[in-house]
Amino acid sequence: MSFCKDCVQGVRHEGEAQGTLVTIGGVACYVATPTVDYPKDKVILFLPDVFGIQLINAKLLADDFAINGFKVIAIDYFNGDSLPAGAMSSPSFDLKAWFAKHGSEQTRPSIDKVIAALKEEGVTKFGATGYCFGGRYTFDLAFENVIQCSVISHPSLLKVPDDLQTYFTKSQAPLLINSCEFDQKFPAEAQAKADEIFGDGKFAPGYKREYFPGCTHGFAVRGDITKPLIKAGKEGSFKAAVEFFREHL
Repeated sequence: MSFCKDCVQGVRHEGEAQGTLVTIGGVACYVATPTVDYPKDKVILFLPDVFGIQLINAKLLADDFAINGFKVIAIDYFNGDSLPAGAMSSPSFDLKAWFAKHGSEQTRPSIDKVIAALKEEGVTKFGATGYCFGGRYTFDLAFENVIQCSVISHPSLLKVPDDLQTYFTKSQAPLLINSCEFDQKFPAEAQAKADEIFGDGKFAPGYKREYFPGCTHGFAVRGDITKPLIKAGKEGSFKAAVEFFREHL
């Protein structure tokens, strides 16, 4: 399993974060809370790409979910050592060396600590939205039925068809996949295999796959929104996620 160049390329978006940095279970998190009343027993776990919760793009997305009525916990499972935003414009950045120090042994414990702490606070239902690197953990949490609803956008580190079959067999969490036209890590063949396994009502909990033409891996977080098709993909994938969580979480 590996990353591709599009896992690191992209555009830094502009905006002012509205959430707060909070320590949950000993782990740094970015928390976006709705300004209106919301179910206190539900949260969405925001599982970021390799740029982590430090990238403004991730914070703005978390804020947007909160605007739509969901409390969001974005987890810093890179423990303060996510890729710097400058890596998006640095073709010489050694992603392989970075990843060697940020495998599951280093990153998964933070997720478990946050979930345990949230359960102690009364949270009983978890959704997860995973981007690139975070798509892998969305699947893992769904395998274990820790989460009750899954959204993945341009996932990486998945083994196809093995992970799709495992999800179908083990998970009870409805699944939304936001896919795109140009994606080395989840290409057309993988997208078709997902439809074959989950589609036509075969996956009882619920399945949907959105497809965004003209978009490249990373579009839902780091897409260049000055380009119409990519802007449509970024906004469309977010809208699909909100609607899916409203229906299933």
